[in-house]
Amino acid sequence: MSSPHHVVITGIGLVSSLGEGPDAHWRKLVQPGLEPVLEPARFSPYTVHPLPEIDWNLQIAKRGDQRQMETWQRLGTYAAGMALDDAGIKGNDELCTTMDMVVAAGGGERDEAVDADILAASESRNDRDVLLNEKLTTELRPTLFLAQLSNLLAGNISIVHKVTGSSRTFMGEEGAGVAAVETAAARIRSGQSTHILVGGAFQTEHSDMLLGYELAGYLHRGPWKPVWQRQGAEGGGVVTGSGGAFLVLEQREHAISRGRKIYAELGPVVSGRARRRQGELDAEIAALLRQAALPNGELLTISGASGAHAATAAEKSVLDAHPAIAARGFSTLTGHMKEAQFPFAVALAALAVERKAAYPAFDAANEKPFDGIPATVLATAIGYHQFEGMALVNAAD
Repeated sequence: MSSPHHVVITGIGLVSSLGEGPDAHWRKLVQPGLEPVLEPARFSPYTVHPLPEIDWNLQIAKRGDQRQMETWQRLGTYAAGMALDDAGIKGNDELCTTMDMVVAAGGGERDEAVDADILAASESRNDRDVLLNEKLTTELRPTLFLAQLSNLLAGNISIVHKVTGSSRTFMGEEGAGVAAVETAAARIRSGQSTHILVGGAFQTEHSDMLLGYELAGYLHRGPWKPVWQRQGAEGGGVVTGSGGAFLVLEQREHAISRGRKIYAELGPVVSGRARRRQGELDAEIAALLRQAALPNGELLTISGASGAHAATAAEKSVLDAHPAIAARGFSTLTGHMKEAQFPFAVALAALAVERKAAYPAFDAANEKPFDGIPATVLATAIGYHQFEGMALVNAAD
């Protein structure tokens, strides 16, 4: 194999209930005892972490573009624009046209009004195949199906921000975010790409998004609790949040040649898919920790734990068995952001090594203090349902 190209992070775009941008998130997350932003009433008995007020015009200049996107697409396009701005790439035609893109996306938000209309009509008609075709041809744009299309997010980023290199989209909850970062890093290491936009977005304030979790019994019910404290509580343990996270990854040589600030270097990105029903999850998480080639000494860990009972208990058990690991479950403060969860964890890890400071415990009863300067930070995403991933993020030399 040819000599690998080092992968560095040069741009970060973040949106969550805590605000927008890396600086705003850093300022809040380093405050000890920060209270999360919660919306307990709108989808009761489920709590969500809602989006902040966003001026979409800052990153999506054309109102027509904004109108034809659902909120999850606007959110992703907005976060992607922030990352491009942060990396000094936005508006640079030469860099945008040669930039590749890897996006983690769901299928999109269903049109609940059309769904309700179809169900109502089906109560009085038996020719349901005809009825469905009627609705498909009259209620929907011809390019869309009843939900949407996962690659619409990548398409909108291309249109709005003129990122027109290769594009690929992954679907599949946290696994999509892990696969997106893993693939983007592999492309840069192999020399196939010099700079890549990678990330995802999730908008939970839409009842069909919550329905997907709840049909399998994953949502936490009743009063909100920190992510590590939901075992034994009513429901399945997951509290969701709206958010987006995009990163600009570059070959180190490419970033240096254009004089950009480097947040951090992206080390090994590893993934797995344990056969959880056969009790393999703990062993799989432990195996990923070994593959990640952890450094000696204390290790700050940004955990994407969702709160889902089985997955989060397994992750906590394995992390607790490593006395050097000090975990920070950021879903306590942002909610679980599905496809955006792993890119968000990597972004928070990059901020910690760049600022040479650790985050305080987000849940002091369950998280150990970390007193040193974090030169390496581990980011994890143990999927609430399936798929596991980790990445090591190192200080840039």
